[in-house]
Amino acid sequence: MMNINQRLQEIFGEAIREAWPDLENPPLAVTPNQQAKFGDYQCNSAMAMAQVMMKSKGLKVNPREIAEKIQQNIPDNELIEKTEIAGPGFINVHLKRSFVSKLLTNLLLSGVQPPPLESKKKVVVDFSSPNMAKEMHVGHLRSTIIGDSMCRLFEFLGYDVLRLNHVGDWGTQFGMLIAHLQDKFPNYLTVSPPIGDLQAFYKESKKRFDEEEDFKKRAYQCVVKLQNKDPAFIKGWNLICDVSRNGLVEMDEGRKIVFAPGQQIPLTVVKSDGGYTYDTSDLAALRQRLFDEKADIIIYVTDSGQGTHFQVVFAAAQMIGWYDPKVTRVEHAGFGVVLGEDKKKFKTRSGDTVRLMDLLDEGLKRSMDKLKEKDRDKVLSTEELTKAQHSVAFGCIKYADLSHNRINDYVFSFDKMLDDRGNTAAYLLYAFTRIRSIARLANIDEVALRKAAETTDVLLQHDKEWKLGKCLIRFPEILQKILDDLLLHTLCDYLYELATTFTEFYDSCYCIEKDRQTGEVVKVNMWRMLLCDATAAIMAKGFDILGINPVSRM
Repeated sequence: MMNINQRLQEIFGEAIREAWPDLENPPLAVTPNQQAKFGDYQCNSAMAMAQVMMKSKGLKVNPREIAEKIQQNIPDNELIEKTEIAGPGFINVHLKRSFVSKLLTNLLLSGVQPPPLESKKKVVVDFSSPNMAKEMHVGHLRSTIIGDSMCRLFEFLGYDVLRLNHVGDWGTQFGMLIAHLQDKFPNYLTVSPPIGDLQAFYKESKKRFDEEEDFKKRAYQCVVKLQNKDPAFIKGWNLICDVSRNGLVEMDEGRKIVFAPGQQIPLTVVKSDGGYTYDTSDLAALRQRLFDEKADIIIYVTDSGQGTHFQVVFAAAQMIGWYDPKVTRVEHAGFGVVLGEDKKKFKTRSGDTVRLMDLLDEGLKRSMDKLKEKDRDKVLSTEELTKAQHSVAFGCIKYADLSHNRINDYVFSFDKMLDDRGNTAAYLLYAFTRIRSIARLANIDEVALRKAAETTDVLLQHDKEWKLGKCLIRFPEILQKILDDLLLHTLCDYLYELATTFTEFYDSCYCIEKDRQTGEVVKVNMWRMLLCDATAAIMAKGFDILGINPVSRM
């Protein structure tokens, strides 16, 4: 699928460069138009460019004149029908309906496909990370749900994703280094080896580890001897640690600390009693992800309370020279806490932490009650009812979390999340099931829909058809926005907008026409059936990214 916003930015970027070839990094702003009567998209660069010209060149230029010059230099393209200048310099863009129709046909024939990737990057997402010695509780809910959805998004877009629960320890790296130390400086026990660049030394050992099977076996043996506290290997370990600490570590009342540039709080590498801290393990884990996993993007999904901690860890890693933030994206995706309906931290009535299993069981019970309230137990088989129960229960819990801005706290309420009105999973799941049922009621199977997609143009003449078509093709730009800011509620808002836009379309445009007396289908408007199918396809992919499993009957 094409990212329309991105394509328009390319077109307007070309127009601006053509009009002002000497202007460096001109501001580029293209957004969907909020009012359909003014067009489909809007380029808002002219006002910002007027400010840039004033600051950089001392030129006072009317933004409307800038907009006119941009408009005059728009290159020939496949998607713009016309442009209009409004107000102080807004450029309103009207898309070609035939082009949108073609995009929808491609969607129906090829499925919901991501835009092409420039390069396949490695993404590491650290999330959930429960304490293996304790039972999971409600505190693990947000990190698990948010982290899983982020992974699903990156996977759909074609990235190489590694999901990490940080529950273990490390040791192989030191085994490699010691084995390499033994080979390169065999007399290291008596003569201090001149290792000046630990980074280069590590890369040499890693290259051998990856390429030489005998060396790899010896490295593993070194780990065992190190863990068994063999004196020769402990000496090698200390030598490597000394090189690593050289010049960065300060002593503070028995602690070994590191001050990173711009950070007021130090990183505690070793406590005064000789023990290690989260600072130590997180710094070690970050190094492993950068050098062993060769990650291009690393995301930590934890509560916002750990924000300062990660800020210091990232700053220290940059100071050491492990990564350049302009090249490698390392980010903390923080989130707020789960609150009870009393707006306090979510607890049981006795004040204990809510066990995750108890919460999920309660969700299953309440979703079954809701389905029976709607008499679904009378029309669904036992198997269908159980599937619907699980879909609603787990879908509602996930969606209630993801539909809120992750940065904020959110109130956990079964009553609100199971409400089938408004922006809830219950509403969307029922809407999706209803859309899927339209073709079934008209006795149109997937083969017939496929054939129709190959031979029938998706007409977008009615205002509601056009509104739905434009909403459908915005899916790639919604995903790109989430990729940039990691805020998944944008996808939830989009799916809700899509469902309500579909309802407007369905209420205004007959997909199936029936005999009023017999109820028999007398006419099928196939291009509208294709719009139904495209809507269901986009919703299904959206649900998949959110980790929600819709069912065919509910």
